[in-house]
Formats: sequence, structure tokens, C-alpha cells
Amino acid sequence: MKRIATTGGLRPDLALIAQWIAPGSRVLDLGCGDGALLAHLQVHKQCEGYGVEIDDREVIACIDRGVDVIQRDIEAGLSMFSDAHFDTVVLSMAIQATHRTERVLREMSEVGTESIVSFPNFGHWYHAWSILRGRMPVSREMPHRWYDTPNLHLSTIPDFTELLDQLGLVVTGQAFLANGEPVTLLTGLRATQAIFRFRRGPAAAGPPVR
Repeated sequence: MKRIATTGGLRPDLALIAQWIAPGSRVLDLGCGDGALLAHLQVHKQCEGYGVEIDDREVIACIDRGVDVIQRDIEAGLSMFSDAHFDTVVLSMAIQATHRTERVLREMSEVGTESIVSFPNFGHWYHAWSILRGRMPVSREMPHRWYDTPNLHLSTIPDFTELLDQLGLVVTGQAFLANGEPVTLLTGLRATQAIFRFRRGPAAAGPPVR
């Protein structure tokens, strides 16, 4: 089984995403948090680009890391980037907290050649077991209780694949993790995180970014 290369303390899904991004790429990192991914890509792969983050403390952390960051809610739309071209647009462990999930995915694919999304897999066996016991699941990838969670639209791996297909977005790569390690068998039940790489197909749905 192929292990994820060590990448300076990055979160496991970010470490894998970093491996997928080519040196010298122009990257847009949505919901970039403290800017760890972009900072790593700048130093180790000579990438450039922007982070987008709404939280004040995270924006300050990005600035401290030397990451160019724009304070903005991604749900307000990505039209400000419509004239820019990014090789890769990243949204890591945040798609489940979006209200307008279809719009976010569609717009990611319009402002970038390729998009990468990671999310917690709600189909993991532990989540199913928790619900069978009458309790909402709490895990490392979904640490919040039902009453204070930011998660709005939890997804299984087949659900997410189906949505990409409905939007005319073509999967170009996928990987699955459990406790930070790659999973290749029974991924729908065993993976705690899923990472998908995709791009627009010829029949991508919806109007262009405005």
C-alpha cells in the first residue's frame, strides 16, 4: 500500500493534495484556514496563488505565513476570479459546510482547470453504527455534536460521485484515507476521508460565473 509522503506536518488530506499539484502551478485555496497548504506549495513547489478565508484569526495566520489571502465568504460567489486562470482550485474539508454546494462545485470548475475537494465520508461504518445505536456520530473528521456542528450537507462517496456526474464534472483522480492512511478496499465503508480531483466535461451544467 502506497503511503502518503511526509510533507512538513500537513494534515493527511492536504499532504495528498499537495502531491497532486504540479510545481509552478497557480492555485486558489478556498476556505484555506491558516494557509498551511499554500505556504507549503510556495516553498516546496514554487506555486503561487491566493487563499480565500472568512475567519479573522485564520486570515491573520495566513498573513503571518506569507500567504496572499482574501477575506471572503466563498458562498458569495467566485465571480471576482472569473478573469483569472488557476491551474488548481482546492476546497479541503469544507464542502459539507456549504449551503449552495452545487454552485460552489460548478464555479470551482469554471475558474480553474482542475479542482480538488476533500470531505468526511459519512458512509463510514462507524457513522452507520452510531445511528443504529440512536446517536449522531462524532469522529475525528466530524468532531462536533449535532447541536453545534457547522456541517450542513454530509455525503457518502457514491453520493458525491453522483453529484459530480449530474454537474457534468469528470473525475480525474480519487483517493481515500482512514486515520491518515490510504484505503483501497471497501472504501465506502472504511474510508473516513475522500479526496476527489475533477474538471469540467463537455456537458458541464449551469451558467458561467458572473
